Amino acid sequence: MKNLKEKIDHPHHYNKGTIEAIEVIEDWNLDFHLGNAIKYICRAGNKSRETYKEDLKKAIWYLQRKVDGLEKKDR
Repeated sequence: MKNLKEKIDHPHHYNKGTIEAIEVIEDWNLDFHLGNAIKYICRAGNKSRETYKEDLKKAIWYLQRKVDGLEKKDR
């Protein structure tokens, strides 16, 4: 059984390969909305196969919120 630190820092659904979503988000200096969209895309369906569609919808929600914010600034 994994210890508590591993469960918090590196749950199995955080990573498919060798890079975690947070590493990409930090390396690319993504803002809150884009970072969350990337997180949900990367982790889609990893925690549970049943959450795949929900995870993708969450990513779309964050992307739409980002777009809406940019459009408000353009007015």
